[in-house]
Amino acid sequence: MQKHPRLTRARLRELLHYDPDTGEFRWWKRVGNEVRLGEKAGYLEIRIDKRVYQAHQLAWRYMTGHWCRPLVDHRDGDATNNRWTNLRRATPSQNNANSRRPRHNTSGYKGVSLRKSGRWQAVICNKGRLISLGTFATPEAAHAAYAAAARKLFGEFARPE
Repeated sequence: MQKHPRLTRARLRELLHYDPDTGEFRWWKRVGNEVRLGEKAGYLEIRIDKRVYQAHQLAWRYMTGHWCRPLVDHRDGDATNNRWTNLRRATPSQNNANSRRPRHNTSGYKGVSLRKSGRWQAVICNKGRLISLGTFATPEAAHAAYAAAARKLFGEFARPE
């Protein structure tokens, strides 16, 4: 199987136009029958030269000339919002800190769960390590502990809600 070369900034700019104000990619050049000039290229993923790229990584490459490593984070948590002002470089830990509360969470608060003892436990993860913040009488108290720890550990990346 032939490996296709990694996309250069010049090739990216030849094929697509990125609008930093809207975060949209539009095709500049036809690359097949399925592509129309001026058409939106995609929200999450874009296929170029038989390779699939994440749109936010392409936006970073388009604007800076480099691939963003380790990750591109969306400030507002919306993976479809690729406006330049919404993108920033992040570590995996920072990216996780900026994630929303999981859907399966039953406490209503990120980082908070009910123990068998009837008390509420607050935990936070940093650099792959789970840190216990203690147990509390109410979920609100546990959430307050989580929110304080998140702001201290992650600063602008903290999303305690």
